[in-house]
Amino acid sequence: MSEKKMSSSRKHHLKSLMLQIAQELIAEEEAQSLEDRKQYMNENITPLQLTGSIAELQDLCKKMHQKIDVIDEERYDLGSKVGKSDKEIEDLQIKVQDLKGKFKKPVLKKVRMSADAMLQALLGSKHKVSMDLRANLKQVKKEVKEEDKESVGDWRKNIEDKSDRKKMFETAKE
Repeated sequence: MSEKKMSSSRKHHLKSLMLQIAQELIAEEEAQSLEDRKQYMNENITPLQLTGSIAELQDLCKKMHQKIDVIDEERYDLGSKVGKSDKEIEDLQIKVQDLKGKFKKPVLKKVRMSADAMLQALLGSKHKVSMDLRANLKQVKKEVKEEDKESVGDWRKNIEDKSDRKKMFETAKE
């Protein structure tokens, strides 16, 4: 809080002053560009002299069309040169990036694949390798518990045993 804050009216005043100065600078730049354009036109273009017959005007039009054609050819040539140089720049940038070796790693999608499909993808379709992962496992027999068979017996005995437990819990609550 060592810096003092500027009031909003002061900020607004300074902002409006900056906008006025910017508008004046833009107006000056536009006026300067118009003057430069007029000066260029006066230097490079000869004024028209239309004191002649129709044949002279037609000749003048033909000359102007020829000049326009020459300018269009130059514009096309320059455009193609710019396009070629842009393509070269892009290729060189790719080469530089390759030489640096810094690539953005793309995010890979998770794919569920069986072991057979993975081996086939790695080795190609010519090699058929089947990998049965369960073939080498040991066979384990489950032991049947004898307690389960005994507990299935008379259901009345189980109810009587449980009723004793119920009485024990009821006496504990009180």
